[in-house]
Amino acid sequence: MTVNYATPSPAALFPVDGVRLGTAEAAIRKPDHKDLMLLTLDPGSVVAGVFTQNRFCAAPVLVCRAHLEAADRIRALVINTGNANAGTGEAGLSAALSTCDAVAGLLGVSRDQVLPFSTGVILEPLPVDRLVAALPRCVSELCAENWHAAAHAIMTTDTVAKAASRRMEVCGKRVVITGIAKGAGMIHPDMATMLGFVATDAAISAPLLQKLVHEAADESFNTITVDGDTSTNDSFVLIATGKSGVAFADEGEEGYAALRSAIVAVAAELAQAIVRDAEGATKFITLAVEGGKDRDECRRVAYAIGHSPLVKTAFFASDPNLGRILAAIGYAGIRDLDVDKVRVWLAAENDEVLVAEKGGRAVAYREEDGARVMKSAEITVRVDLGRGQAAAKVYSCDLSCDYVRINADYRS
Repeated sequence: MTVNYATPSPAALFPVDGVRLGTAEAAIRKPDHKDLMLLTLDPGSVVAGVFTQNRFCAAPVLVCRAHLEAADRIRALVINTGNANAGTGEAGLSAALSTCDAVAGLLGVSRDQVLPFSTGVILEPLPVDRLVAALPRCVSELCAENWHAAAHAIMTTDTVAKAASRRMEVCGKRVVITGIAKGAGMIHPDMATMLGFVATDAAISAPLLQKLVHEAADESFNTITVDGDTSTNDSFVLIATGKSGVAFADEGEEGYAALRSAIVAVAAELAQAIVRDAEGATKFITLAVEGGKDRDECRRVAYAIGHSPLVKTAFFASDPNLGRILAAIGYAGIRDLDVDKVRVWLAAENDEVLVAEKGGRAVAYREEDGARVMKSAEITVRVDLGRGQAAAKVYSCDLSCDYVRINADYRS
């Protein structure tokens, strides 16, 4: 079940000049399932990425970091699902590098011009022979219009593919931005999401693109949580092919602000789609915290609410047991918080209810009002900390019986 989200049609995903994509069935974990995707880049493309901060990061993450540092130009990305190639030691590194070797041989590029990505079950060896055997089929299907198929090929427990696309005019020329992502569980990014790839045909210098990938992640994928678990494989990559004729070397140049805004918007759409398709989710919850001394403490409060299993299960049941929200605010780590200044609202569409103020239940609050709001599929929890001008938003979901079932049965 998804909360008000559907995959865009193939026609709504605009090709990015300089990018081609192909998919194949490699039977990495299950047969008769597209689980391998190859993305190739024309010469001159620039690539930047951010990756998980989990210390048990997967072998492909280690290889990607090394290749991005070593290679002048990345020419291909290869993504498999069904197996994370994480917690696999030296054998995992060898498998990731063998994958890069195979892609490099097929495309006539060097090993360090290939970035490998994996997602799926942790602590199991990657069946690299099956992956390599399927790569020629990916090559034979390479096509600029294959974004829709590629979005489906990187899914694991996702119930829908996530994709977004924009066309815009920058400095009198048309620019395209298209991206895909996957993720539904083990989502509490410490940089990005499980896997996300966004490409534009604008030219962006390598230093500026690296700055932008961090900014885009911070404003999109770093504002979501499903279950508070940071994956071993989180990766978010930005690609700039330079084919549109629009070029930026510095963020102060005319048109860059508009392009940056559009790239962040695509990333945010993908990030929120992950929460809308979260494992077992029935509700999309916006946690809007204002009145903080800085954005960091606003985020801490928002994440404390968004991570709380007690809060999340109450939302699933539409049970206005809202003292759980106050408890989460209280343990968010703001040592000098004056709880008498904190106010909390629940809102859905045009229906906003003041729940708490002056250290307790709002005088006008009635439980039936809270229950009415909590029945909605899209809910906002608004918190005013009453201590400053900073604000932040985090996007989360409820925690249902299906989340337990999906993760209990994941390997069966």
